[in-house]
Amino acid sequence: ETFKVQRRGGKGLIGFELKEEDFVKHFISANTHDNILFFTDQGRAFQTKVYEIPQAVRTSKGKIIHNFLDIPPTETISAIIAYPHDTTQNQFLMMATKNGLIKKVELSAFAKVRRTGITAVKLKKGDALKSAKLTSKNEEAIITSAKGQAIRFKESDIRPQGRNAAGVRGIRLKAGDSVSSLDIIKGGKGSAGLRLLTVMAKGFAKQSELGLYKSQSRGGQGIKTAKVTEKTGEVIATQVITDQEEILALSGKGQVLRTKISGIRLASRATQGVKIMNLKAGDKLVGVITL
Repeated sequence: ETFKVQRRGGKGLIGFELKEEDFVKHFISANTHDNILFFTDQGRAFQTKVYEIPQAVRTSKGKIIHNFLDIPPTETISAIIAYPHDTTQNQFLMMATKNGLIKKVELSAFAKVRRTGITAVKLKKGDALKSAKLTSKNEEAIITSAKGQAIRFKESDIRPQGRNAAGVRGIRLKAGDSVSSLDIIKGGKGSAGLRLLTVMAKGFAKQSELGLYKSQSRGGQGIKTAKVTEKTGEVIATQVITDQEEILALSGKGQVLRTKISGIRLASRATQGVKIMNLKAGDKLVGVITL
């Protein structure tokens, strides 16, 4: 309730007090007693309880993460997962790298994480861990690239691997492109009534019917999910919309906009969408959460 609902196209609220060099990257919801896994760009995982993270008011800076986790200063957080401690059975972590590799590991492999962290994925030179999501059997995944390509495939196309494995090809990227996001189609629901929300760096967003994205074999180039231009900026996130009603859009300079998803136009795949947030010069959207 700290962030009031606004019309799309506004400037948003100040969500965080940031120094000039700081950028907000992640925003999740979690319960007090949940486990929370932090994944670094170097492919390592660190874990703590939500209640061990100091609570603060909306505009405060917060505490540096190195105060309660032994994350080296050379590594940055690239993904965060929160889950109840008793839900590891038949659950998997799916991870996507910047260069398009995908990996699935049993969640139970992260039951005991040292304070100094453990390996989550073995990265090849020049690659980085980009995203991590929880998944289970009979679900599907969608990988999206910064230049607007998307591929949908079954989670069963990826066999579970150990933590030290490198993964397999999820999407084949063209030169200059990279993975921007990974999301899961939960519960084997198929496509009926579901939509894919696509958000771009310069404040543009759109929804498309999920049925427009046919399931393919992993490892292909995928299909166009957005018209990426200088005006829109690159794709920074896609999310499967089921019954969510609102979106929190987050900028690198700490602006937060909360607005109704219904106000974001339903459009075909290869379109640029509508502007949901007016950004200041030098700012850009870096993440979204749907509620």
